Amino acid sequence: MSDSGTTKHAPIGGRFEARVTADSHMAWVRTRLALERTMMSWLRTAVSLIGFGFAIVQFFEHLQQFSGAQPALLPRGPLYLGLALIACGVLALLVSIWQYVWTVRYMWNEMFVPIAGLKRDGMKSPVVAVAVLLVCIGLYAFAAVLLRLV
Repeated sequence: MSDSGTTKHAPIGGRFEARVTADSHMAWVRTRLALERTMMSWLRTAVSLIGFGFAIVQFFEHLQQFSGAQPALLPRGPLYLGLALIACGVLALLVSIWQYVWTVRYMWNEMFVPIAGLKRDGMKSPVVAVAVLLVCIGLYAFAAVLLRLV
């Protein structure tokens, strides 16, 4: 509410009008935190894919070194499966980073800035930095497995 007793309105643009109220501010904050949770879910999934892919390669490589083990029908199969899982994990990270950045930009659109009630500099998250670090780790794991194929 402004001093005159009327409700403030954000600039009209797009499909709807954004009203600056406590409810709309808290909805914006809940949406922003839901975005963070979604990104962290992507990170957990990608780490699982990368780790599982690398573990498959390691397990089958060590399994072939046991005495009395039957030779595999497709000796390179676990390497290909591991590479595919690692690649899926890295791809999931790249998609999640793109989706996160796009959504954050949308939420900081000039129409929503009054609802946010925060300055853009006031709400930083390390989640993208962690995702980029995990992309590097995934690419390293991919390269390590790929070099075993050669």
